[in-house]
Amino acid sequence: MTRMNGIQSPRDVHELIRVLPHVPVLRDRCRALAALDVLMDGRGGRYFDYDPTWGPGVEAALMNNGAGDEYAILFTPDGVFGRGFDHESWMSPYTNEDMALWPGLVDTLPEVFRPLLAEPAFCDDDVQVATVVFWRETSDSAWRAGPVEIPADGDDGTGHLFRVLAAGTPEAYRAFAEGYYETPLDLAAIRHVWDLRPLTEDILKTLNPHLPLARAASVLARIGYPVGVTT
Repeated sequence: MTRMNGIQSPRDVHELIRVLPHVPVLRDRCRALAALDVLMDGRGGRYFDYDPTWGPGVEAALMNNGAGDEYAILFTPDGVFGRGFDHESWMSPYTNEDMALWPGLVDTLPEVFRPLLAEPAFCDDDVQVATVVFWRETSDSAWRAGPVEIPADGDDGTGHLFRVLAAGTPEAYRAFAEGYYETPLDLAAIRHVWDLRPLTEDILKTLNPHLPLARAASVLARIGYPVGVTT
């Protein structure tokens, strides 16, 4: 593990799969990150997002830093499929003439998840873009990844793509968000949202006094956050 911006970060996908929680906990963690970004931003184009209707029976946790790096974690009836892309990684398909995924990245990926690699959202024209891939079938007792070897003088991008998600604490989100949004944040308010508790007017005013309560509740409802708003 390495430390980035005060947050302990997994160095690669092999460390990531050792610290990811069970699926229900991960799903709640992803939804909380998206909810916090809704309240912090409120204008769309957020860093973290969550789409409970991404596909038939599929929910998606999404991250996009707006600079070419992103991840998607798909919660499907067959299990969970995760992939991330660091556009500056030496493991990017754009570093080789064949524009192929890095050796070992998906060699042992179960067949049930292989169609997801070809999703248009995860391709640039016909090029599948990923530098991190992991999964967990419903029958698995642990997270898995392929036998990918990380270059000694490079990395797969896990450290900055998944550091907040992997840390999995309100404190880690605050450390990230205070830098990203350039504003001090109240930890108690963040914890309230992190625990997926119904939004209150006081919590909203503490995190973002400029965001109307009705608008916040409407967007939160779309990501599946509890919307029993109280005053």
